[in-house]
Amino acid sequence: MLVKSFAAAVQGISATIVTIEVNCTKGVSFFLVGLPDVAVRESHERIISALQVNGYKFPGNRVVVNMAPADIRKEGSAYDLPLALAILAAAGQVDGSRLDQYLMMGELSLDGSLMPIKGVLPIAIKAREEGFKGFILPKQNVREAAVVNNLAVYGVENIKEVIEFIDGKRTLEATQVNTREEFYAHKEAFMFDFSDVRGQENVKRALEVAAAGGHNAIMIGAPGSGKSMLAKRLPSILPPFTLNESLETTKIHSVAGKLGGGTSLMTQRPFRSPHHSISHVAMVGGGAYPQPGEISLATNGILFLDELPEFNRSVLEVMRQPLEDRYINISRAKFSVNYPASFMLVASMNPCPCGYYNHPERPCLCPPGAVQKYMNKISGPLLDRIDIQIEIVPVPFEKISIQTPSEPSAHVRERVIKARAIQEERFKAHPGIYCNAQMETKQLHQYAIPDAAGMQLLKQAMTRLNLSARAYDRILKVSRTIADLDGTEKIETPHLAEAIHYRNLDREGWGT
Repeated sequence: MLVKSFAAAVQGISATIVTIEVNCTKGVSFFLVGLPDVAVRESHERIISALQVNGYKFPGNRVVVNMAPADIRKEGSAYDLPLALAILAAAGQVDGSRLDQYLMMGELSLDGSLMPIKGVLPIAIKAREEGFKGFILPKQNVREAAVVNNLAVYGVENIKEVIEFIDGKRTLEATQVNTREEFYAHKEAFMFDFSDVRGQENVKRALEVAAAGGHNAIMIGAPGSGKSMLAKRLPSILPPFTLNESLETTKIHSVAGKLGGGTSLMTQRPFRSPHHSISHVAMVGGGAYPQPGEISLATNGILFLDELPEFNRSVLEVMRQPLEDRYINISRAKFSVNYPASFMLVASMNPCPCGYYNHPERPCLCPPGAVQKYMNKISGPLLDRIDIQIEIVPVPFEKISIQTPSEPSAHVRERVIKARAIQEERFKAHPGIYCNAQMETKQLHQYAIPDAAGMQLLKQAMTRLNLSARAYDRILKVSRTIADLDGTEKIETPHLAEAIHYRNLDREGWGT
């Protein structure tokens, strides 16, 4: 008897339907074809045990299983459940007439209980697109899939529940999640707040500008000057997720298996802070079976690189293309996958190996040339892609000891949201551009042209600091954001002067 059940394979952050065909005939053998990996082939033993424990028999006949399309590699143990149901139906132990109505995924334990799986959200979206009546999956993943409207999602704990449901002996209750209510309920609960930071008003202003325009930023300062503290509070002033951004980010984290149990939608922008020992594959994604890297997990959020010069140079250089294009393409001999990489890069570093170059009180102990050698660990092309470069001076005791809290994140966030609203209105006619940092040359000439006085100031800065053409574009983008924060249509000379001030590492004499 030939029976079909349906599952899905995840490629990148989208899914492809996999048809599982099982033919049960006379003989004693088991064949599994259709490009399965080792974990899929091992499902044979898990299915035998799970069925026996729950009072069912694995057929003693010749069983041939084909997973179509055969040219897509099937990876992982999430195919256990649809394989088991199709095998039982082919053997006549279960009524298989309803199998084609449901997409099923789940890893089986030896006792038949279902274990959580990865990539549930893109699979649920594909199930709705293909018109399936429902999606059956482990209970731990059910809220993640239930955010997809117009699809019945059933969370189960044991294979016996699924068998009895397909056989018509049991009813399962579909899980309902109010997507918008879930999204708006938790999106403004932050662990850290700018009101905790004493002093550093110039750095807070720089980070406000960075958040308002989506600009990359780097902070240079001595140990203990507050670089990490400020970076951790940056998410609290970013504009809230849109629902589309939340869905995209949740899909990426779902594919990577980074969503916590019981999570439905991510409601806050991600903040990723990898250690400097990270490999370039872990940073950009890839591997034998490609997975999203840190730059993709930080999509629509922040990638924070603490102690930037300590990162391997190859790790930093592979980020140059994603910083420009906002996606990463991972190619293999037989296929390629695209992952989003639209993140805001925030980095911090000491000014020299000992950490006290340019310190107002402590002398630098580094030998001659050490500062420049330390700075050379970061390439010029990468620094060019960082719009805002700000030096941090340690806070004096008088400011640290002040008990009055400084401006809270909520007030700063209001200004950032207003500036972003101006940008959204400006770029309505430009699909794929949502903030000033994403402007191309065409948009720069259209929306970021300074007046004659501003152009003269910019010319002097370009000549004196020996800036590149890319740095010129960055200054115009940042000045456009500063003008938006001020609510002015035209870029004025003070806006340009502040933007030039944020090119600290380009200044004549730095590190020499």
